Amino acid sequence: MGIISSYLSKRHESTSLAFFRLGFGLLMTYSIIRFWLKGWIQTMYIDPSFHFTFYGFEWVTPLGNYTYLLFFICGLSAFFVAIGYRYYMSIIIFFLSFTYIELMDKTTYLNHYYFVSILSFLMIFLPSNSSYSVDSYLQKKSFKYTPKWCVDSIKLLLFIVYFYSGLAKINKDWLFEAQPLKIWLTTGSYDFPLIGSNLMQQEWFHYFMSWGGMFYDLLIPFLLISTRTRVFGFLLVIFFHLFTVLLFPIGMFPYIMIMSSLIFFSSKTHKKILDFILKPFIDKIKSIREMKIINIQKERISLIVVSVFFIIQFLFPFRYSLYPGELFWNEQGYRFSWRVMLMEKKGYTTFKVVNKENDNSFYIMNNSFLTEFQERQMSFQPDFIIEYAHFLGTYYKNLGLNDIEIYADSYVALNGRISKRFIDPKIDLLKQKRGFKNKDWIIPLDEKINNL
Repeated sequence: MGIISSYLSKRHESTSLAFFRLGFGLLMTYSIIRFWLKGWIQTMYIDPSFHFTFYGFEWVTPLGNYTYLLFFICGLSAFFVAIGYRYYMSIIIFFLSFTYIELMDKTTYLNHYYFVSILSFLMIFLPSNSSYSVDSYLQKKSFKYTPKWCVDSIKLLLFIVYFYSGLAKINKDWLFEAQPLKIWLTTGSYDFPLIGSNLMQQEWFHYFMSWGGMFYDLLIPFLLISTRTRVFGFLLVIFFHLFTVLLFPIGMFPYIMIMSSLIFFSSKTHKKILDFILKPFIDKIKSIREMKIINIQKERISLIVVSVFFIIQFLFPFRYSLYPGELFWNEQGYRFSWRVMLMEKKGYTTFKVVNKENDNSFYIMNNSFLTEFQERQMSFQPDFIIEYAHFLGTYYKNLGLNDIEIYADSYVALNGRISKRFIDPKIDLLKQKRGFKNKDWIIPLDEKINNL
């Protein structure tokens, strides 16, 4: 207990939290504006007549044209977080609005959306407006130091994201088959200066990228933590993420990770960057009365919440071990576990509706209910398939077909394998329930891929 008490009493200059707040807030503001300008609010949330939901969050649905208002609130709160205006209210509103957006349609799930949600939740309990903020200007005081655990909690979350991503790559497909990178690099259209496109076709390069990606994820947190290797580690972060931007369309994730990795640098570095960015306002900042140490209101409660938060983050990615079968095939426990770009799955799934009253049957045209993107995602993900089958059941029962059964004819190809039957065609999916229980109607894959 003495060691814990000693650690909790340590302080860190508030410039680190202020820098991270500014960088995170500005990136999120840009991200929301980018999403809006690309027209994705309309195409992903308003146009579709059906939306896939996360189990337990079926009540979270798009708000029609008011969805634009939701994005506006989210973007505005992100900007207020950046400048530190009414910080605690702003970060709570951002967390709630961004997470609501993330939950509106499971089809749009991305690892970095999840990362933004849990990071913004964590930031609710951090005094990131202690300095270099509108709040400190309005209150005419700022604080030189904040508890050290506040900065370390951000570092710890980044450590989990990177290290768990590296652990997830220790599997047969990634290391010994160079899959799915081999598929993506040989089928993509690349023509880089000097190296051209031939390098992407070389098998040795596929394995180099696979093994290099694993070692990068496993080692980069340690390189960033050590003062001796920090600069080298950060250069690797920049190179790795910018290179992946050139290779794959992965949105904002690389830039979020580059900015976030700067938290490992010293507070002096953060102060220099802040002074440079905020140079036009530096005189007003210096006029604010500086206090020594901020006392976080209800710090004990914050510590308890943050501790529970990290226990969940450490354990939750391993929930897949509670299910039998191959994780990459059945995907039970796959999401929210930092398994980034590990699979290339393609599926073909059609549904047969059987009317038990007259034994007539007919097949569903999926594009009558789903967008092309939704159908593609549904075709190989079992929780999508069962939810869609239940939607179809409700739809046709409302049309007067009260005694029906629904069967799936589904084939899936995983990481270059030959397409195999995915769902037991003899199972009436309307009799199967959504939930966290093992989906025994998935036909097992007859090999082991994932080892951790």
